[in-house]
Amino acid sequence: MKKNIIFFVFFTIILSSCNNVPKPILYGSDSCHYCSMTIVDKQHAAQFMTKKGRSYSFDASECMLNYLKEIDKTTVATFLVNDYNKPGETIDATKATYLISKNIPSPMGAYLSAFANKEVAQYVKEKNEGELLTWEELRNRFK
Repeated sequence: MKKNIIFFVFFTIILSSCNNVPKPILYGSDSCHYCSMTIVDKQHAAQFMTKKGRSYSFDASECMLNYLKEIDKTTVATFLVNDYNKPGETIDATKATYLISKNIPSPMGAYLSAFANKEVAQYVKEKNEGELLTWEELRNRFK
């Protein structure tokens, strides 16, 4: 009986450590993994999680993109960015539409914002000018 309890506890710990959800960003206390600035901007933060379950948080999408130049990208399981239109809400970075607009500053000066919805991004672009990009176009720009 005691062996069964020990096995159950051990098995539960192992399963709970295999979490495929990134840890939440603690705004105001977490630091950017690339530039070490404190992450405070809920409209521009970004994050990725490795296949082993480690989360890396960034104060801006441009910091994440710059950090990706330094690592083996095949180890990344999930890319997330904050939706500019819904501060603090993360979206799949590979499906987001990006806007570079000099009228919308971002923490590191790339003027880069992410949107879950292409139509919303287009609307914001019409109001603020700029250029819309897909994830692949953005990745190519940051090579």
